Amino acid sequence: MRLHVGCAMWTHKAWQGRLLAHPLPAEERLRHYAGWCDAVEGNTTFYATPTRDTVASWARQTDESFRFVPKLPKVVTHERRLTDVTEPMRAFLDAIEPLGPRAHALWVQLPQSFAPTDVPTLARFLHRMPSNHRCAVEVRHPEFFTDARAALGLAEALAQAGAEWVPFDTTTFFASPPTSDAERDAWVKKPRTPLRTEALTDQPIVRYLGRDDPVRTVDGWQRWVDITVDWLREGRSPTVFIHTPDNAQAPTLARRFHDEVRARLPELAPLPRPIPVEPTTLF
Repeated sequence: MRLHVGCAMWTHKAWQGRLLAHPLPAEERLRHYAGWCDAVEGNTTFYATPTRDTVASWARQTDESFRFVPKLPKVVTHERRLTDVTEPMRAFLDAIEPLGPRAHALWVQLPQSFAPTDVPTLARFLHRMPSNHRCAVEVRHPEFFTDARAALGLAEALAQAGAEWVPFDTTTFFASPPTSDAERDAWVKKPRTPLRTEALTDQPIVRYLGRDDPVRTVDGWQRWVDITVDWLREGRSPTVFIHTPDNAQAPTLARRFHDEVRARLPELAPLPRPIPVEPTTLF
């Protein structure tokens, strides 16, 4: 029984000197983050495929139970829309190879314009994926959430490939107007997709966006605590990523989510202990 929790990134200015030691060299930042959370979203790989040496550094800073969910490069998902992507995918898979078992799933985040009529393209892409990699797909076209036939078609294509459908739950965030600069920025950037809570595989992945107010964030995730407990009792191993508009408290919130689930399932494995932040000295 294992629940992994994490954030959208492993370094953030708001965490420096408070949650993570500061300053830290680049080759130590992930190791310190991994004391707080045991999973992380791989957003940076969307913008550029890293070098193998960089990825090898990520592997050295984490143990084999740590989970990365690296996002496929935008040239694959957004520019070429999963077509004629042999070369960029070969480069990407070669680059992330040093992660080994830490590469929990490859995150296929598709643009909002990727519609139900494009599902056959997705199915062909997933069929060509190497068997040692599983995929987790995030869609944003509204018909996947409002049209039962479109939802079923996508779910069937994913199930045939052993891939997961990743929900990005923004319902708590959009429940009332923004009240801060960070919330106003997220208001225009984040997707307004209806809630989806079904898992297709034994390793579901959830992305949850709360508010800058921790109380509202925690209140909004209670449904996910219930769902996660049920998944664990069913023998599934979920991974839950906690977001807020400013992400200032994201690591502590992720740990709190884990604590709330563990309070209901005491046999759940605990998270690692954070590396102490040494007090600042003058000399």
